[in-house]
Amino acid sequence: MKMARANKLLDNWNHYLTDCREAITHTTPWTVTGKLTRVAGLVLEAVGIKAPVGSVCVISLPNGQTVDAEVVGFSGDKLLLMPEADVYGVVPGASVSLFEAEPTPHPQHGLRPQVLRRRSEDRVKQIAVGPQMLGRVLDGNGRPLDQLGPLDLADRAPLQSRPANPLLREPIRETLDVGVRAINALLPVGRGQRMGLFAGSGVGKSMLLGMMARYTDADITVVGLIGERGREVKEFIEQILGEEGMARSVVVAAPADTPPLMRLHGAAYATAIAEYFRDQGKNVLLIMDSLTRYAMAQREIALAVGEPPATRGYPPSVFAKLPQLVERAGNGVRGGGSITAFYTVLAEGDDQMDPIADSARAILDGHIVLSRNLADQGHYPAIDIEASISRAMNSLITTKEFDLVRRFKSLYSRYQRSRDLINVGAYVRGTDPQLDEAIMLYPHLEGFLRQAVEERVGVANSRLELATLLEMQLTH
Repeated sequence: MKMARANKLLDNWNHYLTDCREAITHTTPWTVTGKLTRVAGLVLEAVGIKAPVGSVCVISLPNGQTVDAEVVGFSGDKLLLMPEADVYGVVPGASVSLFEAEPTPHPQHGLRPQVLRRRSEDRVKQIAVGPQMLGRVLDGNGRPLDQLGPLDLADRAPLQSRPANPLLREPIRETLDVGVRAINALLPVGRGQRMGLFAGSGVGKSMLLGMMARYTDADITVVGLIGERGREVKEFIEQILGEEGMARSVVVAAPADTPPLMRLHGAAYATAIAEYFRDQGKNVLLIMDSLTRYAMAQREIALAVGEPPATRGYPPSVFAKLPQLVERAGNGVRGGGSITAFYTVLAEGDDQMDPIADSARAILDGHIVLSRNLADQGHYPAIDIEASISRAMNSLITTKEFDLVRRFKSLYSRYQRSRDLINVGAYVRGTDPQLDEAIMLYPHLEGFLRQAVEERVGVANSRLELATLLEMQLTH
């Protein structure tokens, strides 16, 4: 009798709890709010709320719309916010919500609301990813720009992840075919290598990136167009990538007219997508154009929140952000996938000692320098083979192949050093046997470095052509 009564009471209690849970799902969650007190340039100040750096706040506008802003710092009881979009229409005292609550799944009882708040990392630091992204063009927040409909992505990945343990990463041992003769033969790139493409404006870096995107032997290509002109986004997709390259690519575009925070997010988002596919065992090619614009976006934010400039107007946080982004690329754990990354670096006025260029050169695994002088001569691709280097080359080629590369560079450099003497007729043939050989071979050396945009030359053919060019001369 007592057992039956206890069971009945338990059933009644369970029904009561079920009704309570059902009622809670229809309630409006409570959110923490504050108000805007100041808008100065790029920075918004808010009081009345507390939030960790990196979390997101929602600013309400009088017309009912909202603007998302990220917490980038604080001063006393004031939060310093950086908007993710323009702030037209924001008024003094506008409401600032710390979190935007929404129902979340419960492992046993279905949906339940987070009444107090939703964690900021659920909104900002976790982004939607999935194989459906291939062939799509997205902005820095993952919203489609190509008008091909919404994306239904079930997987999540961190926007700002930590680099992998360096001791657990697979070493660079396998050559990546990029389809460019000069790079395959003289500057070999390995899977998981991070290379810099150093160039001024208008020397053909976009065309070279497009060739690598189309011809590189990679499973997935992720392209981050960060801080470039909006016109170039469409041109890069249609004219440079083309249908063949776009079919296996994901493009993240954060043009120059977007807020600096969105440019930072765009670079991090492109890297996060590459990490997602790498963790699935894919070999990913990551193209970031450009690392300099990423650094400039961080400089805008740092200066706006009051960080003092240090090197040529760049605050110290800029040089801390660069390796945090670059180190996320590379090989995964043993037996996993890889991210081979090419970062373009804009050398202002072709100054290779620009602080960003100098910092990037130190943290990357090699650099390919494009010469304006060669570009002006119609030499394409305008790769300055003397100033370029691949730091993983010794692990990718044999001793015999390394000797061929060294001999090619030696002959090419010897001719360049004496070019003026040769042109004015001041050099007497027979004076320097090595220079005589360089003069005889130079047309062939220069032809080897040239390549048409629509031409693809694989690794095997590139090395065979190099060996044929140099070894044939030894027999004469």
